[in-house]
Amino acid sequence: MAQTIAEKILSAHAGRNLKAGDFTVSKVDFCFGQDGTSGIIIDRLRELGVNKLFEKRKFCMVIDHNAPSPNLGAATVQKKMREFALRQGAFFYDINCGICHQVIPEKGHILPGYLVLGADSHTSTYGALGALATGVGSTDLAVALATGKNWFKVPQTIKIILKGRLPIGVFAKDVILYIIGDMTANGATYQALEFYGPVVDSLGMDGRFTICNMAVELGAKCGFMPVDEKTKSWLRKRTDKKYKVYQADKGAAYTLVKEYDVSKIEPSLAKPHSVDNYATVDEVKGAVITEAFIGTCTNGRFEDLALAAKILKNRKVKKSVKLIITPASRDIYLQALKAGFIEAFIDAGAVVLNPGCGPCVGTHQGVPADGEVVISTANRNFKGRMGNPNAFIYLASPATVCASAIEGKIADPRKYLRAAFS
Repeated sequence: MAQTIAEKILSAHAGRNLKAGDFTVSKVDFCFGQDGTSGIIIDRLRELGVNKLFEKRKFCMVIDHNAPSPNLGAATVQKKMREFALRQGAFFYDINCGICHQVIPEKGHILPGYLVLGADSHTSTYGALGALATGVGSTDLAVALATGKNWFKVPQTIKIILKGRLPIGVFAKDVILYIIGDMTANGATYQALEFYGPVVDSLGMDGRFTICNMAVELGAKCGFMPVDEKTKSWLRKRTDKKYKVYQADKGAAYTLVKEYDVSKIEPSLAKPHSVDNYATVDEVKGAVITEAFIGTCTNGRFEDLALAAKILKNRKVKKSVKLIITPASRDIYLQALKAGFIEAFIDAGAVVLNPGCGPCVGTHQGVPADGEVVISTANRNFKGRMGNPNAFIYLASPATVCASAIEGKIADPRKYLRAAFS
C-alpha cells in the first residue's frame, strides 16, 4: 500500500499499517507545554492520579508567552512549572531561553520521523525537520505524559509544489501568506501538507520553519518539508542521535495537488482581521502604521534578523512608529549581538526585547492602543490577538515590516533591498 508521510509515521508508531481516515493509538516521541498551557497540564495529571511521567526526558516546558511574568497570576503558574519540572526531572526552559518552537528543535529534541505533541497550536513548525508534529489541548497532552501514547485520526494529505524562483522582496513568509490567501484559512482542515519543489530545496531551514509554522493557519494538522542535506547539516550541529527519514511513496493518495509558480508572487500581506485576507503590498501601500513588530515563532530567527539589520542599518525608524524586535531564542540573540544586528536595531530607533513571544500573544509587551495599526511578522491577526480588539494588525515579512517602519506607512521593501544588496 502506497503511503504518505503522515500515514507512514503514524503506522510506525502504531505498529500496524494505517491509511487516511483510520483511528489509532500511537506512541509519542516528545511532548511539551508552554506557560499558557502547562499549568493546566499539571492540574490534569494530578486529577488523573499520575505522579510520574511516562518518560521524563521526553517532555519539556518552556516559559515564553509571558517572559518575564507580567502579573501575579502568570508568576504563580511559572512557579508551579518550575517546581513540577524539578520534581519530575523534565527539561525546563525558563524566561531567558526563548520561544518553545525555536528552543525545542534548537536543543536537539526533535528528529525526523518523530511523532510530537505540543500544547501549542504552532507545533506544526517541526515539520521542517520531517517530524509529524501537531498541537493538542492540555488534557490530551496530560494523557500522553501519563501513558506515552495518544489517539489519532490519520489525516489525509495535500501535496504542494513550489516552482520558479523567489523574486526580490519575496520570502518564505510571502509564499505562505499567498498560499493561505489562495486556499483560505480552512483550506486544509485536519489534513497534512507535504511541500516539494525547487523553491523548497532552495530555502534555508529558517524559511522552512516559517512555512511549516503557518501550516496550521490553513487548518492543517501538520506540515512536512523534505529531509535533505540542509536538514541533516542543521541537525548535526545540535544532536548526534540517530533517526529515520520517512518519504512518501510513489503513488501515495493525495486529496489535492497544488502547484504554485512563486516567480509571480509579489511582497505580500494579510490584512486585518484574518490571515487569509490577502493583498499585495502594492495594493495597500501608504496605509499609516503606528507599530511594527519583528519576531515570534514565525519570523524571529537569525535569517529574519539579518534581513532586518541589512535594511535598517544607517536608517531611522519613523518617529511616529514603535518598532519592536524580539529574537526567538537566547542563542539567536547572542548570534545577532555578535553580528552587530542589535546595535543596528537600536541605532535605527527600535526597541529590542528579551527572547520570547513578545507582543504576539498580547499579554504584556507592545499592546497597541485603540485604533492603532500594527504591521507584524507574526502568524495571526484576528481581533484582540495582540491584546486589543480595537487595533488593526497586518501580517508581512521582516523586509516589509522594516520598510514600513522606516516610512511610517505600509511600504514596498524592494527599493531598500536593492540598495542593501547592491
